[in-house]
Formats: sequence, structure tokens, C-alpha cells
Amino acid sequence: MDVQAWTFVIVGLTFALYIGIAIRSRAGSTGEFYVAGKGVSPLANGMATAADWMSAASFISMAGIIAFEGMDGSVYLMGWTGGYVLLALLLAPYLRKFGKFTVPDFMGDRYASQYARLVAIICAIFISFTYVAGQMRGVGVVFSRFLEVDINLGVVIGMGLVFFYAVLGGMKGITYTQVAQYCVLIFAYTVPAVFLAFMVTGNPVPQTALGGMDTEGVGLLDKLNGMLLDLGFGEYTEYTKSPLDVVCITAALMLGTAGLPHVIIRFYTVKTVRGARSSAGWALLFIAILYTTAPAIAVFARTNLLATVPNVPYAEAPSWLGTWEDTGLVAWLDKNHDGVIQHAPGGVFASSPANGEAGSIDAVYSKKPVFRLDDAGESVRGDHGERAVSNVPDLSNPNELHVDRDIMVLANPEISGLPDWVVALVAAGGLAAALSTAAGLLMVISSAVSHDLFKRMISPDITEKSELRLARFAAAIAVLFAGYLGVNPPDYVAAVVAFAFGLAASSFFPAILLGIFWKRMNAAGAVSGMLVGIIFTTAYIIWFKFMHAELNTPGNWWFGISPEGIGTIGMLLNFAIAIPVALITKPPSAEVQALVDSIRIPAGAGEAHELSG
Repeated sequence: MDVQAWTFVIVGLTFALYIGIAIRSRAGSTGEFYVAGKGVSPLANGMATAADWMSAASFISMAGIIAFEGMDGSVYLMGWTGGYVLLALLLAPYLRKFGKFTVPDFMGDRYASQYARLVAIICAIFISFTYVAGQMRGVGVVFSRFLEVDINLGVVIGMGLVFFYAVLGGMKGITYTQVAQYCVLIFAYTVPAVFLAFMVTGNPVPQTALGGMDTEGVGLLDKLNGMLLDLGFGEYTEYTKSPLDVVCITAALMLGTAGLPHVIIRFYTVKTVRGARSSAGWALLFIAILYTTAPAIAVFARTNLLATVPNVPYAEAPSWLGTWEDTGLVAWLDKNHDGVIQHAPGGVFASSPANGEAGSIDAVYSKKPVFRLDDAGESVRGDHGERAVSNVPDLSNPNELHVDRDIMVLANPEISGLPDWVVALVAAGGLAAALSTAAGLLMVISSAVSHDLFKRMISPDITEKSELRLARFAAAIAVLFAGYLGVNPPDYVAAVVAFAFGLAASSFFPAILLGIFWKRMNAAGAVSGMLVGIIFTTAYIIWFKFMHAELNTPGNWWFGISPEGIGTIGMLLNFAIAIPVALITKPPSAEVQALVDSIRIPAGAGEAHELSG
């Protein structure tokens, strides 16, 4: 069988499994729809949390970023891994002890304010839609290549599947579907890595093979550095980002993790606070398997790309290049008309230079190139067989190859010549990662509308049956909007996800942290801080990414801080506003302060202390 046949078989079987689980786990009550009836075991919840956490950005895009940016891409590894540790140890057990369904529920009851609840609802929906755009984009990327359909049609197919098991099963169906999706995605991620590690170094363990020697006795990283230097690029193992931007991006990803509503809600699905702690530990173990494998995959991918497509004639290029060209996610523009694919630093390939980084071996963009078509709708070919690109860039730029960074994990098995079934397995894993997170985000949006907005604010007397119907309707509308964002993404997958983390860090993290650990924190401080933080962060991202993309360079950023890292500054502004406002306004009631004590301090702790003294 060829790659497409294997893809139909493996993806079809996994989809059948997800749908079967959704039907078997159909939610029959709001408790099952929102938090799976709080009956999920810690082990299962750990796997589901890992699948929910490891989105298309982790599976598809993170290794691609590291492959192209080298050490600069390590901020994503540090931020996302450290962030989950912070969430598991600092916030999750306390939020679970609080016992509410959602983050807006926590905000509304902790601060005894409907305004705080409303602002939290708005933030949760905004953050979740930003995040889900990256997931639907990832689904489209996978389908466009392996099912040989248009990327937009791929997004629509993904919408249909998510609609089915999210709307039907709610959190109960999503949880057990995510357990299956974790098994699929981790198997799909590690199998090619083991293959490649053994092929390149003779060591089947990717994590240790990364620092080893290739079959010729040359250090793997030394070999990659040498290949890049020969082409005129910087070394893979050197930082080029400013230290401040590295700190800000890492902090935004870490602290944004602690404020992501779709991860926090997972800790409400277990029976006890002890179960929440246990499931957090299991999830960290399951997450670490992928995150420690990603750097090795990145090095294999970059090395293989340079080895298989050096400065060679297009006619001699490997077959995978033409296959991915058909998706529009890989392209070559013969600027000097010599028929040779030129790799060179000092320029970009696309109509919008601000979307890429000068000096990259490839121009990496969020949207595929626009190819010139003839009257029959077929792409026009150039003198050497290349597709004619209609958005002609600056011809003085010597770089001619466009490779979308979001394809590197998906294309790596083909580039490396692995068996067709491995290529198809990776496709199934990418879909599992994107769909699992998309479903979790849609549940946040659904519960924010039906439970937090309607049940807690607009219509407290709504029946459980009506609330469940409204939750499903909200999830359906959210799927449609998520699909639109997947068709029209604001950036490549990991960048979109990074924006969501920045928004979460600048809005939710201070309000949750202070709400748990500072009894004096009140609604006025929380609301003012959340509004200032999220408005500032959103405005900065929109200014540089959409309104003035031509200015999106380190020299124009505020203190050299990129849009991906600006959430850290938004978070600091949140704290700087929230704390003074809380101090000059009325403190919380005695009941609220007692509630904070009950969350943090186990019952009887005071008596035990007195007896021990």
C-alpha cells in the first residue's frame, strides 16, 4: 500500500475508535457534560490531561520551530514544560479543592462579584478561540497532505469530527477520547524518532542519541553546525534572540500555562484533591516523553532537510519535495533562472516579509504560497518545472525555498525514507494532538456560555435539561467559528498558541494566584488587573501582527520584546494595577476570607499546631 492508503486505514481506524468512545460515553447530565461526573481515575485523567495539553503546537509545530531556530526554539520547551510543573504544584490542587466547574466560577465566587465572573467569561472565550485557531490549522495541514485535499477542506473535516464527539459526549466523552488520543499521538511521535535515532547514530533512544555520534563518528550537533556554517548561516547551538525576549517568551508560556482554562478544568474531573495531585504527576510523566523527544526530532529533521535538498537542480530534487509542493506548504521560486534550489541567508520568500525571520534557511509562513493558475485551474509551471508563484517577492533575495515549519514533523519520515506506514502513523498522531486540544477548548467555550453566563448570571432557574441543550448548542457554534479561524489563521500554529498563552498569563494568572494566596485581594483589584493585562497584550499583538506587520522586527518591538513574549509584560501590569487597587478599596468580606483559608489550609491544621506546641 502507498502512503495515502495507509493513511486512510490508520486514520480511519483511529477516528472510528474516537467516535465509538464518544457514543459509549454520551453525557446524560450537566455534571457529566462539564466535568465527566468527577469520576475519572487519576491515571486516566493524567493521560487525558497530557493529550489536552500537547496540542498541535507540541506535536506538529514545536519541533519545527526548534529545527529552524535552533537554541532560540528552546524557549518553547522550557516555557511549556515549566508551566505545567507550576500549574500542577501551585494552583491545581487548590482550584480542585474549591470544587467549581470552571475558572469563571472560581472568579465569581472567590471575589463575590458578577463583574469578575463576566470579565473571566470574556477572557476565557477570547483565549480559547485564539488557541483553537492553531489546532484547526494543524488539522488542515495534516489532511491537506495525507488525504490530498485542500487545506481548507481539511479544516472542515476536522470540524465535523470534533463536532460529533464534543457536542455528543461533553467532557465525559472528551476525557475518554483523549485517553485514546494520547496513546495514538505518543506512539506516532516516538516510533519515527526511534527509527531515525537508530538509523543516524545506532542508538534507538532519541533523548541520548541527540548528543551522540553519527555512523561516521561525527557528533550529530557538530555535523549540523558545520552544514549550516557551510551555507553561510549561524550555528544551530547558539542563541540569537535577545536575553530579555528569551526570558519574556519563556515566562509568558510558563505563567500562561497556569492560567489556561482548558487545562485547569481537567482537575475537576477527578474525585478528590489527592486525585488531582496524582493525576498532575501522571500527566507530567506522559508530557515529558514527548517533550524530551522533540529536540532530537528537530535535529534529525533539519539535518535530513539539508542533506536531501542541498543546492541542487530542481530536476534532481527528491520526490517528497514535489509531494509537499502539491499542498502549497513547500515551494520553490527560481529567482536567478538557473534551475537550482538556492539555500541562502539574508532574505525572505513571500509577499509579507514581516511574517518570517531574515536569515532563515527557509522562509516560514502561516499561509501557503499563492500559485499562478491557468484557465483550466492548473498551476503554471516555470522553465524548470517549478510552480509559478503569483505573490512575487523581492527578487534580490537569494533564498528560493519555502518550507512551512508546521510540516517538519509530518514530512520528516518521508524526507528520511521511513516506511509508508510510519508516515501515515505520524499523520494520525498529528490529528490526535490537534483534535484532543480543540475538543478541550470547545468545552471551555461551551461551559462559559451555558453554565457561567446563562446559569450563573442570566437565568439561574434554567433546568438541567435546558442547560445541557444550551451547552451543546454553544459547542456547535464554537466549532463553526473555530473552523473559520483554522481557515484564516493569524500565524503559524505555535505562534498562535503562544499568543493564547500570553493572553492567559496577562489576564488569569495574577487573579488566580492572588485569589488563592492573598486574602486581601478583592474584586476591584482582580477585574481592573485582568482588563489592563489582556487589553495591553491584545493591543500589542494586533499592532505588530496585523496593523503594522512591516514593523514586526526586533528593532521596533518595545524593549526588543516580541509579540510572543509580551504577555509577561501584560502580567506585570496586571499585578501592578491589581495590588494597589485592592489595597485602596474595600477588603473582601469575612466569609470570602474564610473561604480562602479553607482552600489553602486543611481543616484542623490550627488545632494540630496548638497541640504540637
